[in-house]
Amino acid sequence: MTLSKLTVATIALAATAAPTLALAEGELNLYSSRHYDTDERLYSDFTEATGITINRIEGKADELLTRMQAEGANSPADILLTVDTSRLARARDMGLLQSADSDILEQRIPSYLQDADNQWFGFSQRARIIFYDKTEVENPPRDYVSLADPAYKGMVCHRSSSNVYSQTLLAAVIENHGEDAARTWAQGVVDNFARAPQGGDTDQLRGLVSGECDISISNTYYFARALRRDVKGLDSDAMAGIGWVFPAQGAEGAHMNLSGGGIAAHAPNRENAVKFLEYLASDQAQQYFSAGNDEYPAVPGVGLSPSVAALGFFQADDVNLSEVAANVPTAQKIFNEVGWE
Repeated sequence: MTLSKLTVATIALAATAAPTLALAEGELNLYSSRHYDTDERLYSDFTEATGITINRIEGKADELLTRMQAEGANSPADILLTVDTSRLARARDMGLLQSADSDILEQRIPSYLQDADNQWFGFSQRARIIFYDKTEVENPPRDYVSLADPAYKGMVCHRSSSNVYSQTLLAAVIENHGEDAARTWAQGVVDNFARAPQGGDTDQLRGLVSGECDISISNTYYFARALRRDVKGLDSDAMAGIGWVFPAQGAEGAHMNLSGGGIAAHAPNRENAVKFLEYLASDQAQQYFSAGNDEYPAVPGVGLSPSVAALGFFQADDVNLSEVAANVPTAQKIFNEVGWE
């Protein structure tokens, strides 16, 4: 939880030299639940650098896992990319991934952002932080635990318990504070809801603008995206009224959601799959994650886009994300117990 572990590139951190990709022949079959148009640049530059053609299958993470399981040993998948740790851990537990033997990945991706057996690696991050209406909230919560403070009764908007971001946040609270404290926290947040859980992260920000709530939780890249370009309901005037807090500074730090990937268990093009993961850890690809999709790079020392850098410096929670993922079933049980819809 030290500042040296932040994935904020404006801090002068020495990054391992970026890998040089040698030209190779062949194809790569990519199964991805990332749905961002800006990722096109990642794929085209990889092909240009290596000569490897990328064939893509895109869908929701659970659908891709079910497909890979059904395909079994005949699956054409070489790489699985998804946008949350719990799905990566589930893919590993289902036997859908294999270990990647790569010194480049080991050196460039921090240990707490990779699977203990090298079956998946994180390549970009989003901080899940507190946003608030600056005209209505004089003293916003400074950590996640404070969201349950009765002082904020009727003020909090949040996503539903079925959302993976909600699940991993509570799973992190379990890891950092224990199951009993997490249950008390979840009940307190439910008691403070301004409305029933609904919508996506952008809707939580819109709730602040509409006056439906005064405090909400969202991943940083939704807010940074609205800083960079027009987003419906979040024009420049609306954005000016929203403040933000990076929670638990000086304690565990801000919770980070991870986007990452691994090599499919039966990858027919394993060598090309390793090259692709190594490319995602390169400075060039890491910069695309920030510039194209307003995410934080996983590799320390890589430059941030202006919209991301505008959010400022912060201390990130460096809790082991494999352990967080293991807490997700307990988190869902707690959600059910406290009536978090």
